[in-house]
Amino acid sequence: MKKIIPVILFAFLFSCVNNEDLSIPDISTEDPIIPESNITTFSAIKSLYEQAVNNGNSTAKIYSDTDLYIQGYVISTDKYGNFFEELIIQNKTDDSNPDNDPRLGFSISINAGSLSDTYQIGQKIYVKMNDLTIGESNGVITIGKGNAAEVEQIQASEYQDIILRTNEIADISPKIAGFETLTSADLNTLIQLENMQLNRYEMGRTFSAESFDEFDGFRLLESCETGVSTFLQTSTFADFNALVVPQGQGHITGVFSRDFGDDFNVLIVNSSEDVNFENTNRCDPAEWECGLAETLGANNLLYQDFEDQSNNRFVEIEGWTNYIETGTEAWEGYSSTSSNASLGRSCRFQCASSGDVSNIGWLITPAINLDEHDGETLRFKTSNSLADSSFMEVLYSQDWDGNEATITSANWGVFADAYIVQDTDSFATWFNSGTIDLSCQTGTLYIAFKFTGGGIDSFDGIYELDEISVDYVE
Repeated sequence: MKKIIPVILFAFLFSCVNNEDLSIPDISTEDPIIPESNITTFSAIKSLYEQAVNNGNSTAKIYSDTDLYIQGYVISTDKYGNFFEELIIQNKTDDSNPDNDPRLGFSISINAGSLSDTYQIGQKIYVKMNDLTIGESNGVITIGKGNAAEVEQIQASEYQDIILRTNEIADISPKIAGFETLTSADLNTLIQLENMQLNRYEMGRTFSAESFDEFDGFRLLESCETGVSTFLQTSTFADFNALVVPQGQGHITGVFSRDFGDDFNVLIVNSSEDVNFENTNRCDPAEWECGLAETLGANNLLYQDFEDQSNNRFVEIEGWTNYIETGTEAWEGYSSTSSNASLGRSCRFQCASSGDVSNIGWLITPAINLDEHDGETLRFKTSNSLADSSFMEVLYSQDWDGNEATITSANWGVFADAYIVQDTDSFATWFNSGTIDLSCQTGTLYIAFKFTGGGIDSFDGIYELDEISVDYVE
């Protein structure tokens, strides 16, 4: 009998199961029925927040006599660990942008994990805005609970009653753009950057598993078309943090955002598969090969401290070229005794008030003959004021003919060993470039200080330059 009991029991249990009960369970839900009259726009919610800020408040709380909703689409997932306790939503599935309904995105702060079990990328949702608070958190517009002072998290016990999902899973088409064209209106939206690559100094690094990565890893990405750089931000808790960032070039898709301290713009991917750098042909510039010099010559071949220039006037120095490639701004004289003081009078590039989408300016030295002396070196100093993703390069050319018309068609390499002030450096400090050795080459050399930025708020930095010196031993 002991051998028969399990068989009889199994037969009894099996006979109680209907064949239909063995099918895959239906996890769909009925779509919420929201009257159109109860739906407001992202623009209207953002305007309420902006009005509150103009009135001296930090946040805006939504009050309504009737139920009030916004309708959006999920563009983030915590499935791979790179987003945590938040949903990023935008109001459109693509980049269509009529004036009366601009493409906008919000972050929703939620005190719960595994949100991807409930909300998929592309899922259409409704957010019940009654008694919610909208403000700014880490530099991006955020929805949550809270008061007039700050945005607080929506609690785990209530978020599914506030964020109502539908059965619609839409295909989200990212906005394809150059990083230099993005503005604060693009924050919290899905962006695709084309022709990008990892900066050559970051080659071989993981997404965020290096010894210096704390909470997040930041990897410098650069455009092969414009040279513009931005940071890829990856949480150290992401399940792909130990993977090496792909070494080629291609496109990358992620959420445009700000770093935790609201200091600079970043791109945050949902997973490592959003980085498609499959083209093995990188676009790295030629690098000056002499390195840094061990000694500094006592003789001076070229020196410029800009003391004879006029404040806020374009630099005009005999033999030098101050060339505007795009925009209306150029290198200009600058003097200040404020917290970011100049070195007497200096030279700067400022595009913050230019009104131009793009500002690119070159300041090029006279020709330097490397055959006349031995032990030539280059030194200079740089500082910046809120670089805001704009950047400065120090370049060289041995085939430029000295004419403005051929500047962009000449071959320009980079002094990779020269230190240029970084976006993350101290605001008020001047930084020495180091002593760059020029003596391993021969022929004629031009040195260019090139600024790339623009008049939009995410790209409108200021760089200062001074005490440019070319010396030689004998």
